[in-house]
Amino acid sequence: MDWSQRIAEFVTLWVVIDPLGTLPVFMAVTMGLSAAERRRTACLSVLISFGVLLFFVFGGHWLLQNAGVSINSFQIAGGIVLFLFALSMIHGNHLTDVNPTTDVSPSDIAIYPLAIPSIASPGAMLAAVVLTDDARDNLPSRLATIVIIALVLLATLGILLGAGRLSRLIGRGGASVISRVMGMILAALAVDLVLTAFARWLSLPDI
Repeated sequence: MDWSQRIAEFVTLWVVIDPLGTLPVFMAVTMGLSAAERRRTACLSVLISFGVLLFFVFGGHWLLQNAGVSINSFQIAGGIVLFLFALSMIHGNHLTDVNPTTDVSPSDIAIYPLAIPSIASPGAMLAAVVLTDDARDNLPSRLATIVIIALVLLATLGILLGAGRLSRLIGRGGASVISRVMGMILAALAVDLVLTAFARWLSLPDI
């Protein structure tokens, strides 16, 4: 096994999945849920994310190729989705949708925005395709990449399960402030995704 390649894959997946970056989003959208519901939401979101990334490991290249969708187009679309959600974080709209008086399904929150597009982000999907593109006929190499994806997602789950303590520490007001600040950062990351894709498409220097 090429350990240097596996370490590089781990670093790449850690950056694109960004477990720490998911924490403020998780805290914001689960603010009105009970502790048990938050744990269920965290587990579901990680499990769904693993399923999505597993699909892209084995079928992502085939799907994009047969749909006639370029990687750049896919990244631009993902960046737009991230930007729209970031706007809702900045304006606080998502907070009004998640409160103790409404019937919120943890599975709905786990799917959007946690699993997609926060954990299994466009960048993570693309990384799953790119990292396994040269190993389409090498099953052991693909399995090694899947193990690395699982390790990063387990770390993400551990961070999300610890969010309850942090939420009690900072309170609802602190979570609201963090949500808006992270919304700005998320919006900047979304814009960076779009600009990077356009730069590659137009063969411009790296941004």
